Amino acid sequence: MATTREKFDSVGGFSIDKTTVVDELRNAKDLNTLEIKNSVYSDSKTTEYILRGINTAVLQLDTVGTQIVIESNTINFVTAHIIGVNPQGTIYSAKLESAVFCDAVGSTSVLSTMRTVIKDDIPTGQTWDIQPLGSTNRFSYTTTRAGTTNTIKWIAHTKVVSIDWV
Repeated sequence: MATTREKFDSVGGFSIDKTTVVDELRNAKDLNTLEIKNSVYSDSKTTEYILRGINTAVLQLDTVGTQIVIESNTINFVTAHIIGVNPQGTIYSAKLESAVFCDAVGSTSVLSTMRTVIKDDIPTGQTWDIQPLGSTNRFSYTTTRAGTTNTIKWIAHTKVVSIDWV
């Protein structure tokens, strides 16, 4: 028996397990990551993430140490807006723009990084730092805190533009 397929339609939005992910005004909400692809160029994509960490750590996507997956044979442009903050409200804010290469066996290397410091209120005698980190098919940032016992919370809104190299 023949059937007529209708276009996707969801009056009032679209939800998963009663959590709205697309509302009636076409706004995407409560997404873990967002991947955008061009239907003409299937060899490239952009994905956005939120990474977090405390003190000296490798920033992660969740509470079990998950890092951003970088596919083999890709060149990637990684941009992150980063905030570090202590309990007194002292802020370090920067934008890091990196070129990252991942070869055929998954060896991920940071080719270059440009840092733009937006706000640096780090107290005298303390060191707060953040650096890009590539590992096997993974990418993240490593943070350093020294000269204080205050908790430094780190958050990075990270965008990865990935293009197949081969």
